[in-house]
Amino acid sequence: MDNKTKPTLILASSSPRRRELIRTLGMPVEIRKNDVDETISADFPPRKIVEELSMRKAKAAFESIQIEGEHSVVIGSDTIVVHEGTVLGKPKSAEDAFQMLKRLQGETHEVFSGIACIQAPTGRVKVAHHMTQVTMKPLQHDQIHRYIASGEPMDKAGAYAIQGLGATFVEKITGDYFAVVGLPLSLLSDMLSDLEIHVI
Repeated sequence: MDNKTKPTLILASSSPRRRELIRTLGMPVEIRKNDVDETISADFPPRKIVEELSMRKAKAAFESIQIEGEHSVVIGSDTIVVHEGTVLGKPKSAEDAFQMLKRLQGETHEVFSGIACIQAPTGRVKVAHHMTQVTMKPLQHDQIHRYIASGEPMDKAGAYAIQGLGATFVEKITGDYFAVVGLPLSLLSDMLSDLEIHVI
């Protein structure tokens, strides 16, 4: 596809963080949020979880735009936090958030971010993931409680936001910072290039 046609990137996500990131690519962006079943087999490894959920999100959005879908790419993405083989989702309560952060403090965990791209109108599919390691500082219980009181952790996988106050807890990362935020832009750029859409 000729990049001069400025294909539209259709993001299958309601995440404000992903919206902000995808707009940095300088292409037209549309948001299509579709509810999908996020039930997943407990036997799936983390990479397969994020790739499968990303694909479900992209597929649901793709099906809603097929009639008008010339020169567009639907993008689904999913991010999970994994510590010692256990997947940590979004906390269900303040106590749940406390237990997650208590578990992660002073430890290194992995963040897996998946991306699925479906090109319209051809239906070509690209699916991939990126894993980043994040090491947190040791934390005091009162620090964790104050952070939870800010409200920031409650809709975040692993109960922290690296792009917010949660950054103060992070000692180091090994990998892609943007994958931890929720959308690995370097990986996405490579996947778009495979679809003959060149960001730069």
